[in-house]
Amino acid sequence: MSDAKPKVVLFGELLMRLETPQQLRLLQAERFDIGYTGGEANAGVLLARFGVEAYAVSAVPDNDIGLACTNHLRRYGVDVRYVQKRGSRLGLYFLEPGAGYRATRVIYDRAGSSFADLKPGDVPWRRVLAGKDWLHFTGTAPALSPDLAALTLEGCRVARELGVTVSCDVNYRSALWSVPAARQVMTEIAPHVDVLVANEEHARQILGAPQASPELPDVFDPRRYGPVTQYLRRQFDLRAAAITIRTGDTSDETTIAAVLDDGQELVGSRAYAIRPLDRVGGGDAFSGALIYGLLQKETAQQVIDRAAAASCLKHAVRGDFCHASLEEVESLARDGPDGRVRR
Repeated sequence: MSDAKPKVVLFGELLMRLETPQQLRLLQAERFDIGYTGGEANAGVLLARFGVEAYAVSAVPDNDIGLACTNHLRRYGVDVRYVQKRGSRLGLYFLEPGAGYRATRVIYDRAGSSFADLKPGDVPWRRVLAGKDWLHFTGTAPALSPDLAALTLEGCRVARELGVTVSCDVNYRSALWSVPAARQVMTEIAPHVDVLVANEEHARQILGAPQASPELPDVFDPRRYGPVTQYLRRQFDLRAAAITIRTGDTSDETTIAAVLDDGQELVGSRAYAIRPLDRVGGGDAFSGALIYGLLQKETAQQVIDRAAAASCLKHAVRGDFCHASLEEVESLARDGPDGRVRR
């Protein structure tokens, strides 16, 4: 890579996160802890921490709530010059952290938000993407309305014309749209994407991929996902496809790993057994680190090792952002877990 910093554009909704304290249920809570987030912004914060120029493309209301949100992103190095001031409200999500066999729950309140009301033509894509290297979005952006689906596709097409790499995390959320609706939209958008991230279930349900190889019962064996990644690459003419893997029966523990198929080889990361402080944002940290590695033109093994390590470390940080340095992520990817005090 040249000395010039790579430039990544991140398109998606910015939200206020309202979390019940002390793992209370929503029915019990009398107050909320406030944060600001967004799947794409979460990836952008990690990219900024890694030294990449990260640009959020979104919309927030022109009031103190919108300002608090953009100030929060600025604090962590994300450029907000393309965040429009329009509309009357910021989207919300309410978070009820799980415990034991009680799952973590999310309730969205996003209808009519400043971002949800965007329409085709509202983002000056040629100006936004000029001189940039990468455009990233998740499936939650086109999920919010047919207009946003069209606006997302509009951005992908302009990026392709300008030679900007496009990545997408399928990130299906049943609270936002149905499987048939997601399938219709995402199969139209996917041919305009270069790098795709999904878990095996979403790749199968939304994009029509075959199931992982049943004759390989080890869920962390990367060869198990060869039929999935090969289908995705060939069906949508992708440069690379990544599959994230998660197992675990309780909210208090999980094991994660991932595989990457770049058309040359299929490789897998180590599996990380985690007792998470906060599960939310792990996939976004993965995407951010994946983008970074691909921008660096590293080997597939280096890319997937760093991406999985970043996701692992996000689970040890409260809030949606992964506040881990490049050195911390690379140390974990290279040397594996080390629980000693560092001093």
